[in-house]
Amino acid sequence: MPELPDVEIFRRLAEKTCLGRVVAEVPVIDPGMVQGISPASLRQRITGKRVGACRRHGKVLFIEMAADGTLAMHFGMNGSLRHLARHEKVPAHTHFSLGFAEGDQLAYLNPRRIGGVHFAGSMERFISDTKLGPDALAPAFDLAAFEEALGNGRQAIKSVLMEQSRLAGIGNIYADEILFQARLHPGLATRALDKAARSRLYEAMRRVFETAVAVGAGAEKFTETLPKHFLIPHRQAGGRCPRCGTALRVFKLGGRTGYSCPQCQPAG
Repeated sequence: MPELPDVEIFRRLAEKTCLGRVVAEVPVIDPGMVQGISPASLRQRITGKRVGACRRHGKVLFIEMAADGTLAMHFGMNGSLRHLARHEKVPAHTHFSLGFAEGDQLAYLNPRRIGGVHFAGSMERFISDTKLGPDALAPAFDLAAFEEALGNGRQAIKSVLMEQSRLAGIGNIYADEILFQARLHPGLATRALDKAARSRLYEAMRRVFETAVAVGAGAEKFTETLPKHFLIPHRQAGGRCPRCGTALRVFKLGGRTGYSCPQCQPAG
């Protein structure tokens, strides 16, 4: 599932290829993936308009049309963003595109059709309406804000990290990685974390996300570019801890399959 680092890579692609350019056409191949507006109205609203900004909050990419609304793209389980050169064949599962006069286009792909493209008045309005918490990688999201977002409840810390209304951007895969780097058991109740553990968890979150973005999250050989001590390449049947070599524990939490090291992340 595309999580914060993947969507940050999408944001940079959109900014590099679309910022400041005028939209010439809006192919809507799958109308069911466009939300909050009809395809015809969407074409009318943004054709001929200039892309004013490309921003991200959590797992959502925002492409802002100068003074005329914002496209909020959520990528669901396996969505992605592609820039297609002039005459390049449109890939399968492309549901929506922004086309430009030069013939190139920015394509939104989503094989499993979970998520979609929403037309919103503004990024801030969308965040408020969908009750998203603060962005996990925002510069202003410091340790104090992180501790406030975590709270002191009985809920398992992995579930808390993945709750988008608390903090936006962390999904199943990166929750496992962050907890592994912080040496914390995923089932620990939030209230059991002392100040040192919370600080360690915060630093691990920032470091994991910054590293994933730096090495190109979501790329075809992404796992090969991660540091050797990262858990992500080993999250599979028969996987072993990259730190101590112990067989990884496979568990279910909230209906999602997770991985942890019983040696490095003890339950106590």
